[in-house]
Amino acid sequence: MIDIDDSLPETPSRRHPVRSPWLAEIVERREEARDIFTLRLRLCREAARSRYRFQPGQFNMLYLFGVGEVPISIVSDPEDEALLDHTIRVVGRVTRGLAQLRAGDRLGIRGPFGRGWPVQAAEGRDVMVITGGLGCAPSVSVIDYIARRRERFGHLTIMQGVKHHHDLLWRERYEAWGRQPGTTVLLAADQGGPVWPWHVGPVTGLFDQAPVSPGRTVAMLCGPEGMMQAVVRELRARGVADRDIWLSMERNMHCAVGLCGHCQFGPHFVCRNGPVFPLAEIADLFGVRGI
Repeated sequence: MIDIDDSLPETPSRRHPVRSPWLAEIVERREEARDIFTLRLRLCREAARSRYRFQPGQFNMLYLFGVGEVPISIVSDPEDEALLDHTIRVVGRVTRGLAQLRAGDRLGIRGPFGRGWPVQAAEGRDVMVITGGLGCAPSVSVIDYIARRRERFGHLTIMQGVKHHHDLLWRERYEAWGRQPGTTVLLAADQGGPVWPWHVGPVTGLFDQAPVSPGRTVAMLCGPEGMMQAVVRELRARGVADRDIWLSMERNMHCAVGLCGHCQFGPHFVCRNGPVFPLAEIADLFGVRGI
């Protein structure tokens, strides 16, 4: 049994995540699509809320009492000191249980964990955020972060690829992002429908429309590894260095502190050393089957 720690044993922050769950209450539940929903959470203790800090791309472990816990990306803004948003896809026992919760219900939070996107290092540079598939919550967090601080960054290019046209989530957000100055939004679907107005084909087919300035561009990728491999080839062909390409890697994380070994990735642990990695750090591992 995991005890809920409500005694502030340590300060929750990027460098010192909470190792035992904190109690949190669901303030709002939003249905995003079939089997995808967002929980807006508030830590129950005001002292915890005032001390909790995270970076875009980091994650929390959400603990459902009597069932277990699961790693979920934080998609709210780091400067929102009141609420923590988590977009969840129903894929297993714990997420099915979380899907049954409603406003007023409580759960446990451990975190924040991992390494997030290099948002400070990207200031003053062009940013490309390239995403494939449904698991795009880590990229939504960094896009929102840049959109709310638009003056700090150069040109923002958002490229999203989905398999079926009806898989595209958050159309309103893409439209809002596209209206911002210095922003290009490019969308693609492998299978477009009769009313799909954008590119039909893989996300790599969008590169001819994307502004890429070698030496000035930072690329942030999230999605299936096969898709990210194809995108990396396109970026390298356009002169983007490995040190400027960042990948959000996905593995089966259980403990979030590098002890259980489930998320081992070569000499790294995705929960502790990732989930965001610079390509230069993992180039020899990336794309190798079984690692």
